[in-house]
Amino acid sequence: MNPLIAALLGIVEGVTEYLPVSSTGHLILAGHALGHTGDAIDSFDIVIQLGAILAVLVHYRRLLLERSRGLLRRERASTQLLLALVLGFAPTAVAGLLLRKKIKALLFGPGPVAIALVVGGIAMIVIELVRAGRAKSRLELAGASGEGKGAGAGAGLVGLEHVTPRRAFLIGLGQCLSMWPGSSRSMCTIVAGQLTGLSTATAAEFSFLLGLPTLGAATVYEAHKSREVLGQLGGANVVIGLVVSFVVAWAVIAAFLAYLKKRGLVPFGVYRILLGALVFLLLVR
Repeated sequence: MNPLIAALLGIVEGVTEYLPVSSTGHLILAGHALGHTGDAIDSFDIVIQLGAILAVLVHYRRLLLERSRGLLRRERASTQLLLALVLGFAPTAVAGLLLRKKIKALLFGPGPVAIALVVGGIAMIVIELVRAGRAKSRLELAGASGEGKGAGAGAGLVGLEHVTPRRAFLIGLGQCLSMWPGSSRSMCTIVAGQLTGLSTATAAEFSFLLGLPTLGAATVYEAHKSREVLGQLGGANVVIGLVVSFVVAWAVIAAFLAYLKKRGLVPFGVYRILLGALVFLLLVR
């Protein structure tokens, strides 16, 4: 590996980690396109997630500091958020420990990634259209009864205070599906949050915060288990990948949240389907 390749992979990680398009899937595809594959690259792709983790810490620094102080004061909102993160992380932690080796051996390739991209894209579009239809029906009913609540009626619950322990655990179960490369942790958790009744933007915010323990644990575990293999790539290249992914992810988080407050996930679903179809075409050539 050279610094340019490390920077390119860092850009891919930063752009795709929090968008519902699968960072791992894109990194696998990018690695194959650049001619860089193998255990060392697979581990590199996981370790540079640390940059994206740091981006969330910086973006939500005020919220995290406020909630940390609230824990000392035993405030309900703070303890509920902590419990939600624990319950959301637990299913993936167990599944990851049990399935990590099999997943890396069987699913880290263009074929499985393409399947996950297409299936996930279709699921996103269907769920988004169903939610939009229900929201429209509720608005019409509210208007007919003279109780209109504005354009956002029926769009889901807004605010992290609505992430109850039950909703968090269900989102955590959904996150387990993201261990299949190409499915996207962001997509699985956002869609799971939507299905529990949260607004898309609130589901995305909790998804970002849930990434702190999930991606953090995966990064630390992979860095420890693969430290010798990572050494083959050069410490400087790992640092470059981390720094680039941090800068890019920080910009993407703010832009994505602003986008979700006005629009839905359908364009990302269409992109996933097109990309998956392209990969299939290239594989059968």
